Amino acid sequence: MKQGFESYHWDDEKGNPEGGVSIGKGFTISWQRGPLKVGEQKLISNGAFVEEVIGAIIDRMEYYQRGKFASDYNETAIMNLKDALKALQSRTKDRERRGVEGTHQK
Repeated sequence: MKQGFESYHWDDEKGNPEGGVSIGKGFTISWQRGPLKVGEQKLISNGAFVEEVIGAIIDRMEYYQRGKFASDYNETAIMNLKDALKALQSRTKDRERRGVEGTHQK
C-alpha cells in the first residue's frame, strides 16, 4: 500500500484503460470503464473521472480555507489542483476539437 491507499488499474486486450479501483481508508473510487462514445452513440458513464475527483478535493480544501484550518499550504495546494484541472480540461477541449473525445483514440 502506497500513501495509505491501493489502486488496481485494468487494460483491455488492446492496452486501453478498462477501469479500475482505488481504495483507502474512508474512500473507494471506481474509475470509468471503457470509452464514453461508440460510433455516434454517447454512453452513460459508469465510473469516476480524474477531473471529478480533483474537483472534490478542491472543494474539500476550499472548505478548510473558509475555517480555522486556513493556511498558505492549503492555498498552494488549491492553486496546484486548479492548475491540474485546467490542464485536463484543455486536453478535453483539444480532444473534442479533433473529434476523438470519448474514444480510445489519441
